[in-house]
Amino acid sequence: MTASLGNAARPFTPAALADLVPADTRLLALGEPTHGAEEFLGLRNELFRHLVTEHGYRSIAVESDCLAALTVDAYVGGGSVGGADAGGADGELDAVLREGLSHGFGAYAGNRELIGWMREFNASAGAGERIRFYGVDGPLEYTGAAAPGPALLRLHDFLADRLPAELLPGREELLLRCGPDERWTEPAAARDPGRSVGRTEDAVRLRLLADELSLLLAAHRPQFHDDEDALWRAELDARTATGLLRYHAATAGDGPDRLNSLMRQRDLMIADNLEAIVRREARRGPTLAFAHNRHLQREASRIPLGDHQLLWWSAGSLLESRLGDGYAFLATTFGHRAPDDHPAPDTLEGLLATLPYPRTVLDPEQLATAVRELGGVKARVPADHTYFGLDPAALGQVDGVLFVRDIARQQGLFGGAEA
Repeated sequence: MTASLGNAARPFTPAALADLVPADTRLLALGEPTHGAEEFLGLRNELFRHLVTEHGYRSIAVESDCLAALTVDAYVGGGSVGGADAGGADGELDAVLREGLSHGFGAYAGNRELIGWMREFNASAGAGERIRFYGVDGPLEYTGAAAPGPALLRLHDFLADRLPAELLPGREELLLRCGPDERWTEPAAARDPGRSVGRTEDAVRLRLLADELSLLLAAHRPQFHDDEDALWRAELDARTATGLLRYHAATAGDGPDRLNSLMRQRDLMIADNLEAIVRREARRGPTLAFAHNRHLQREASRIPLGDHQLLWWSAGSLLESRLGDGYAFLATTFGHRAPDDHPAPDTLEGLLATLPYPRTVLDPEQLATAVRELGGVKARVPADHTYFGLDPAALGQVDGVLFVRDIARQQGLFGGAEA
């Protein structure tokens, strides 16, 4: 370990990490290098508790289905989910984790801990101090995207209750054009564009109808302020329906840019949701966002895929362009992953593994100085597809680095080759 590297490093505490965050931050993005590692979920939870109690943060937004997350937010706000059949408090929380988090994230202990703590905090919080839970991802899973119909129909119903009928397209046409949800959620469409309905006559017409409904919502917004929660849900439905229709259209594309287009559509949905959350929370306090580094980083995202490389503007880069100094990004990375995944000594993670702390907070400017002095520090080549190393050339694009020396091998979908 060099003197410059030692000067850049401090043992992790939530306060040490928060000290790196600029004072005018409205959206603090905490990335993770891989999904499903409990170590990073635990760090997130520690940081969020500190931000809530010491810095006035009143919301957290995670990489999960934005619509399903409404179930979690209702629960942490003190609502009951699952009724008498939920099996008591533990059973009710089980139901919330199962129904309120996508991508299998409800199975992780760190998410259970977070949601339980938020509910406990809110039970004794004042009316204006309640902390909220958001999802920022679209209703997307690894086998495809949800149908746009439910969100589109809810949006129509919201407007129909408040506007003259002659302003709205007919609900019957929406139902007819949407058809059964199964036509949209066909798993084979993820790999075969010909199995997607995203560019059929019905889908094209629905995109026009969704645009008309979204325009009506935006144009009449001042008259809907009497019910803030209902307006928030309507705007969420508008973003989700239009985003899903764009995503399905990209799924149906058969050109060389198809996969890049899907990544762009997803990160655009994440960015739009986060920007809307920042606006909603502006009077209550900043928001902590938690998602993969690749979504939250300021630079364009790259993922190698065989002989090709996916390249798209990340949600973080979009938010940086919209929020400016209001956006801050903390990147995380790790050293050793059990049982035998170790970074090479000449990589950034190999360098950080020489530090004496199991969890280390690093000032990025000082870390970049140490990297320049050493020379020849490379980006880590992942042992498998489940994570990405931290690029030493990108240190100027982060506000802080959090390094975990050892993590356990994840289980399930994110567990790598041995899972």
